[in-house]
Amino acid sequence: MSPSPSRVFAELNAVRPPDEHSPMMGTAVVVGGSVAGLLAARVLSDYADTVVIIDRDDPQLPGARAGVPQGTQLHALLPGGLLQLERLFPEFRDQALAHGAVEAPPASRRNYLDGRLKVVVPDDANSLAGSRPLLEGLIRQQVLRLPNVKTVTARATGLVFDGTAVTGVRCDVGGVPGVESADLVVDAMGRSSKLSDWLERAGWERPVTRRMTVHLNYATALFRRPAVTPAPTVVLALHTPKMASDVAGAAFFAIEDGRWMAMMAGYGDNRPGRTGEDFVRRLREQFPPEFGDVAGQEMLGDVQTYHHADSRRRDFHALRRFPAGLVSVGDAVASFNPVYGQGMTAAALHAACLSTYLRSGPDLTVPAHQYLALQKVVVDAAWSISTSADLALPHVDGPYPRGHRITSWASRQIIAATVTDVATARRFNEVVSMQEHPLSLTRPGVLLGAMRANRRAR
Repeated sequence: MSPSPSRVFAELNAVRPPDEHSPMMGTAVVVGGSVAGLLAARVLSDYADTVVIIDRDDPQLPGARAGVPQGTQLHALLPGGLLQLERLFPEFRDQALAHGAVEAPPASRRNYLDGRLKVVVPDDANSLAGSRPLLEGLIRQQVLRLPNVKTVTARATGLVFDGTAVTGVRCDVGGVPGVESADLVVDAMGRSSKLSDWLERAGWERPVTRRMTVHLNYATALFRRPAVTPAPTVVLALHTPKMASDVAGAAFFAIEDGRWMAMMAGYGDNRPGRTGEDFVRRLREQFPPEFGDVAGQEMLGDVQTYHHADSRRRDFHALRRFPAGLVSVGDAVASFNPVYGQGMTAAALHAACLSTYLRSGPDLTVPAHQYLALQKVVVDAAWSISTSADLALPHVDGPYPRGHRITSWASRQIIAATVTDVATARRFNEVVSMQEHPLSLTRPGVLLGAMRANRRAR
């Protein structure tokens, strides 16, 4: 009998690297050097003699990378993701703080829903605020210091097959074709991954790709932060569809180098904050006073915009035929509406799936079905969190899962109760921070507690 998704999720959140380096393969190749690829490389470094990261971007270049077009936007490292990073890199938190990242305990965070301030959950886990280039750069430094990890600046062009197994990656190095041989290949090419095309071209099944169109428009701006940072340091304000606002929400974080990073989002044809003047005006007029305080500071540079067309997932787990020696991680498998901040944390949990799989001593000459089953639990959890909220948006027209009306009603009860009830807010926060599986919100006691809290509030 297979363990429940909740149990699998709990075990993944508890997984730790092995105490000793225990190679079970010669070479592992990771295609893509963003967060998901780097974390996969870190896990593989415990099980391979050599780990090769193939990426088009020079890993030594600082700042936002061309391969991460959303790198200039506000990113969240959820508590579940921070926990995984600290297990892989025990000094990560201290190093991030030393480089200017800001630790945000519960008392320094504020969360608004339709203008109402939500209760603080005193025993919530701390979060860490910093720009994507800072956090990703620190992960990259840690990984590239490992003695058995090396990088190749190249463009991956395909896979090498030997019978029913992948045995290498074809790549273009400065116009010169080459091959990186491998016992295990990890696809970390992100949303634009070519793996489905490569599989189909070689006669394998192409995974079904599911999409939910959301048409999210982001705008992010930087502001100078006072020398003495006022509390709070992390503020989020979401608008539900009943607000009838052209702004879906806004947030700001204190980040490194004495800056505020502020974000504003809208859906469909709504593109709020595309100019500096519009950005500042909306922060002052349409959000709680803390946003006006940030908008009153000096804006640093121009507003950076980004469009996210859809959430998507590639169902590798459902393939009847899949080659050995191959797995995928991160956005190459599933990418979600970024307003929920799941990306880096989901990538960290994919790394936990890979660690759990390799720890079991698998036969790498057969397909990695055990890994795909573990990863499905993580993808299902993140997908249910983001898409259940997206289905409430007026411009999103499905696909609706079975029982959507009932689950949607229950979700509204729970979300409403998070404004006033600490117990409900605690359970909800554990789920959205990807420390607990969403099934924990379906327990009768949770819904009954939320309904009682809503009656008291009324």
